[in-house]
Amino acid sequence: MRVVRLHGAGDLRLHDEPEPVPGAGEALVRVTAVGICGSDLHWVAQGGIGADRVVDPFVLGHECAGVIESGPRRGERVAIDPAIACGHCEHCEQGEVNLCDTMHFAGHYPKGGAMAQYVAWPERCLVPLPASLSDADGAMLEPLGVGLYSVELGRVRPGTSVGVFGCGPIGLCILQVARAAGATQLLASELPAYAQRSARGASYGATVFAAGAGEVEGMWEATGGRGVDVAFEAAGDPGAVEAAVAAVRPGGRVILVGIPTEDRISFTASVARRKDLEIRVVHRMKHTYPHAIGLVASGRVDVRSLVTHRLPLGEVGEAFRIGSAREGVKVVLEP
Repeated sequence: MRVVRLHGAGDLRLHDEPEPVPGAGEALVRVTAVGICGSDLHWVAQGGIGADRVVDPFVLGHECAGVIESGPRRGERVAIDPAIACGHCEHCEQGEVNLCDTMHFAGHYPKGGAMAQYVAWPERCLVPLPASLSDADGAMLEPLGVGLYSVELGRVRPGTSVGVFGCGPIGLCILQVARAAGATQLLASELPAYAQRSARGASYGATVFAAGAGEVEGMWEATGGRGVDVAFEAAGDPGAVEAAVAAVRPGGRVILVGIPTEDRISFTASVARRKDLEIRVVHRMKHTYPHAIGLVASGRVDVRSLVTHRLPLGEVGEAFRIGSAREGVKVVLEP
């Protein structure tokens, strides 16, 4: 089979390797769609994320779907939950599976991911896809899950005003989930160079401001001088963090979702302190697949139109170039 391995910063290579052999409790899955996430871009550009670095060549990819090719579920279309939690540590027992002490996560070193034609994966992590969802929809359930968990942390309710800083795939998912949760005012910001992303945010009912060009003032004016109830930073950019803290109302909530290039997040302490802000930092997701499937199947959230590029595995270099340049919204590889 063909597989893409990351050997180090900027060094992606195609390999021909044997198909994996499923172990106990696993099934062989033919991968049909795998999205390129912002974290994948970090792995390729910097050779790691934070303290986690590439040591031996490994396989990226955690937004994925496929078809089971072995066992009693053979032929079943599934979304592949990338998080393999132990199920018995203190965090897992309390339902905080995203904090599992011994988590193995697809495409996060050393656990290989799904940028391959086949993977062997625990059957308990293979989520059935309804016929109404495409393979690419199945891959998009993972970023949608991050959006769901972010909105949950932000406690968005009917009547909430929301600001989203960054209209990439997760930011656009947050806008849609917040709308579905009853948010009555959606505001967003994106860099002027990425007009397609801004237009997509506007199509979901958001008023979109140009990032770095007065978006904070625009959001304060749009909320009648009150500020947004919840600000979601989804750009992984220091300026977006600062803007989110500045745009939220006193007593409001700031949810930090983006992964910064430098492993540090900062903001003006006096502004956050005087507002008595609640600040949460998102780590992946938990228990979101059933809810995510329901939102997509019902039409309340549209992930299909977020996929703007589909390429075969052999064009992985071009796929990462498109993703790094932020051309379109989501790039999906189809092994």
